[in-house]
Amino acid sequence: MGFFCWLFMTAGMIAPAATPPSIEEAVRQASAAYTTAFNERDYDALASQWTNDAELVEGGSRVVGREQIVSSIRGWLDRHPDAHIGIEVGTVTPLAQTLTRVEGIMTFSRTADALPVVSRFMSLRVLEEGSWKLAESVVEPASAAAVEDLDWLLGSWSAKSADGSSIQATFEKVIGGHAILGRMTVTAANGSDLEAIEIIHADRIAHALRSWVFDSRGATATGLIESDGITLNRTLVGTPSPASGGQRSNWVQLIMPGGPDAFTLHSIERSIDGRRLPDADPLHFRRTGTKE
Repeated sequence: MGFFCWLFMTAGMIAPAATPPSIEEAVRQASAAYTTAFNERDYDALASQWTNDAELVEGGSRVVGREQIVSSIRGWLDRHPDAHIGIEVGTVTPLAQTLTRVEGIMTFSRTADALPVVSRFMSLRVLEEGSWKLAESVVEPASAAAVEDLDWLLGSWSAKSADGSSIQATFEKVIGGHAILGRMTVTAANGSDLEAIEIIHADRIAHALRSWVFDSRGATATGLIESDGITLNRTLVGTPSPASGGQRSNWVQLIMPGGPDAFTLHSIERSIDGRRLPDADPLHFRRTGTKE
C-alpha cells in the first residue's frame, strides 16, 4: 500500500473536530448549570458562575462581589432548606464577542408543594477564562415574593432600651399577604406610652420595599428598605412630632437578624431640620410569640 493511499484511508477514520457551541448554546448551558448548582447546593459551582466583582440586584437587595453573592444565596437557602429554582432563558443577545445580554423567567419555590413565585431577570454574561460568567443580574420579583423575604420578622418581639423603656412589637401579614402591618408600643420608665404603626409594602414599579410609619404623638415618616442579603437598611424621611418644633426628620435604621428568634435595630444618622443628633443605642429584640 502506497503512502498516500494509507494517508487517505486513515484520514477517513479520524473523527472530525467537535464544532464549538454557539454563544447562545453556551449561555443556555451555563444557565442550566446554574440551576443545577443552586438546587444541589453546590456553592463552589455557584461561585464559578460569577465574576469576581459581579453585582446581583433583587428587589430592594443589592449585593456586590462573588463571595458576598454566594454568601447571600447560602444564607437564604439556610433559611429555606427545601427551596429550589427553575430558569427559563428567553432571549440571548450578543453585545460583543465576549459580552451578551440574557433575559428570561426565574421561578422560586420555597418548598416542594409551594406555589412558585415567578420573577423576570436580565443578566449580563461575559466570556472569562473560557466560561460565560455572570457580571450582573437584575431580578424583578413579584411584590408578594419581596414581602415574603421578611417572613422571619412575623410574630411578637420585646426589647429594653438603655433608659429603661420597654418596647413591645408585633408584625403580621395583611391584605392577602401583600403587606406587613407592624405595631409597636414603647412604655417609658414613668409609665407613659408611645404607640406606632407601620405598613411595609412592595412597590411593583420601583421593585423596592417601602414603609409608612405613624405614631401617637403626630410624627410620620416614609422609608425605603434595602438589603445586602442579610442586614436590612431602612432610610426614613418624615415629619417629627409637634413637640420637637422641627419640620423634617431623617434617619437610617439598621435591622440585623440574629438567628430565628432575635434581631437588633439600630437608628443612626439622625437629624431634625439638618441638625445632627447622636446615634441611638441599639435595641436588641427577642421573640416572645410565634409567627402569625
